[in-house]
Amino acid sequence: MTTAGSATQPTAAPAAESNRRWMMLVLLLLGQFMGLVDVFIVNVAMPSIGTQLHASGASLQLVVGGYTIAYAMLLITGARLGDLYGRRRMYLLGVVVFTLTSVGCAFAPNAVTLVVFRFAQGASAAVMVPQIMSVIQMRFQGRARAKALSAYGAVLSTGAVAGLVLGGVIVNADLFGASWRPVFLVNLPIGLVLIALVPRLLPLDAPSGRRRLDLYGLALAVPAVFLLVLPAVLGRELGWPAWTFVCMAAGVALAAVFVRVERGIAARGGDPLLNLAVLRAPGMSIGMVTVVCVQLTYGGFLFVFTLHLQQGLGESALRAGLTYLPMSVAFGLAGFYWRRLPERIHHLLAPVGLAVSAVSYGMVALAMQDGGSGGALMWAGTILNGVGMGLSVSPLLTQSLVNVPMDKAVDASGLLTTIVQLGQVAGIAVYGALYLTLVDRTGDGTHAHVLGGAMSTSAVWILVVAALGVVPGAALSRVVLRARRPAPSPSPVATAPAGATD
Repeated sequence: MTTAGSATQPTAAPAAESNRRWMMLVLLLLGQFMGLVDVFIVNVAMPSIGTQLHASGASLQLVVGGYTIAYAMLLITGARLGDLYGRRRMYLLGVVVFTLTSVGCAFAPNAVTLVVFRFAQGASAAVMVPQIMSVIQMRFQGRARAKALSAYGAVLSTGAVAGLVLGGVIVNADLFGASWRPVFLVNLPIGLVLIALVPRLLPLDAPSGRRRLDLYGLALAVPAVFLLVLPAVLGRELGWPAWTFVCMAAGVALAAVFVRVERGIAARGGDPLLNLAVLRAPGMSIGMVTVVCVQLTYGGFLFVFTLHLQQGLGESALRAGLTYLPMSVAFGLAGFYWRRLPERIHHLLAPVGLAVSAVSYGMVALAMQDGGSGGALMWAGTILNGVGMGLSVSPLLTQSLVNVPMDKAVDASGLLTTIVQLGQVAGIAVYGALYLTLVDRTGDGTHAHVLGGAMSTSAVWILVVAALGVVPGAALSRVVLRARRPAPSPSPVATAPAGATD
């Protein structure tokens, strides 16, 4: 018996350790799922929120975009907090605050309170989410890491679909007569499970302290973004008073100061919030311009189209959420399988994807112009949009970093991820204001053809930006093609930032 026990002991210990590690992965991915779903679940709840809280269009823009603004501005700082104070500690802190702010959103008595809690939610997500990929990279090796990353990618692909559909189901069910409020309470059981199990299953890691916080940069970047975004969102409803333009000018000036300060910190050997030196890498700048075009159009389309489905066409929240299902599936499939296409055409996928998306926006514009439901043309347009986005987003993020040296990979990925999030916020602000302005100018937003015209015109302008994005996308494809040519002593290059499309 002693011999048998000693023979089975070595096998049992690794098996137990392996099970513990996969349970740890489940907890990490639950946090990622919770943070990602919350980006999209609010979209289909917007009309109900607006009705119950008497929220204006600008308030709804901030409810949707406020989360993303805070997330984008604090994402890099959140990653550095994990390095300084331990990833388990910061992950758990992010989960606790995210859960509490979700409850705060659910019981918000007015639109202002809801916006404040949404900003706080985004800030806590910025502390929670960066730790997930870091822990996966630390705790998984070889084939196990490949499986963990595949599971991570599956969560990213399904999170958006789950958010849109789940939001529609919950609002449509009107649980306990609470209308939209349970869309935030769905985070409560997940958060409580994570709070209970993370200390038991996620190993405590020692802080490495390799990175430092750039509080000066953060103190400049946050108000600069607010000075640019808030007047753009509020200006339409207030009649564009002089202070909105003063604020935006101040935001531009503060952004210029931020750039100067960041360059100074880097020149002194410091650790800037955004290391702008990575923009010198061939392809990085034009890749960022292309990313902005993609995210402007995608963020703007989701916001405007969701409003139109429910307010213009009178669809229920459930039907509006399900309308996105074919588009999201196409997005996920194209984004997952693009690497299986012949490698010789990979460099063309970003501009081709943008061109396909531009065509899809044109189809939606035609389908919606008469105020009807859009029929087969609308469905075809949204599915084609999913294909275009899937073909462009993942290759674009990879190819933008093709010439970035490995020692600058983290800085470049952080900069690109921030641009992705801010691009979506800008899309919500710009196209949301355009759509709402077009509805207001007609004098009667109750007629279907009026709202159909507003949706159609907005889709045309979304098409224009997507088409313009093909130009830098084509330039990037040439950079990628040149990078493939053999070099005497190729330097290691970066890979795409994981989770950059959250």
